[in-house]
Amino acid sequence: MSTIPSQTARTPSQDTPMTDLSPESAHHYRWDDLPAEPLKGTISRRLITGERMMIAHVYFQKGDDVPRHSHENEQLTYILKGALKFWLGARDERELIVRAGEVLVIPSHLPHRATALEETLDVDVFCPPRQDWLAGTDTYLRS
Repeated sequence: MSTIPSQTARTPSQDTPMTDLSPESAHHYRWDDLPAEPLKGTISRRLITGERMMIAHVYFQKGDDVPRHSHENEQLTYILKGALKFWLGARDERELIVRAGEVLVIPSHLPHRATALEETLDVDVFCPPRQDWLAGTDTYLRS
């Protein structure tokens, strides 16, 4: 089981405490400089983590699927390119397609799953950061 390379994630123990308001406490990243973590199928992602939120680029090829799951983290999903079809609820009570330029807000603990309808670049923002993603224990995305 792989874990996120240390340069893609930062935690309070690795960086300046939250009370440090010096200009040096800000961090700058370039997506192309971060290693892509391979997941199931052809899905891969890059992560950047702050103290209280996380942002990820998630890359899909047509047909890649994210199995049903839920988490405590509130999630914003912004599609930059392509389209994902979502099923929301424990019994797929709601279906919708989120296309480039659109955002889906997924509340904490709402079960959801998705399938890529075409090659897709998805930006996910989580609050708080996904500890299962940081620890590599997100088995639903790895099997």
